[in-house]
Amino acid sequence: MLMPKRKPVTAAYVFKVEFLDELALSQQAISELMGVSRKTVNELVNGKQRFTVDIALLLEKVFDTPPEFWLNLQRQSDLWKALNSARTKTRLAKAKAFRPQKKIASTKARA
Repeated sequence: MLMPKRKPVTAAYVFKVEFLDELALSQQAISELMGVSRKTVNELVNGKQRFTVDIALLLEKVFDTPPEFWLNLQRQSDLWKALNSARTKTRLAKAKAFRPQKKIASTKARA
């Protein structure tokens, strides 16, 4: 699996910079458009809450963006964090690959 050395851009960063800042939307305004609390928007902007399927669907409705856009940003960030954490590296070092034994097909014709 190839993973960039540099940390990928987060969904939180894109949400804040490319949408809220660029469109001059306050957290209060976007929370009203999404139908969620201002606290939820604040946690999304500050990276304290993940971009879930539900959030991605709300953002699709508000900004006409595919939910996969938000989910892929979140997935890339999650994967990078996991692959660069000591805990995951330790667990991966202990894991073993599954290697099934091949069955040899019989070449004898049945009578």
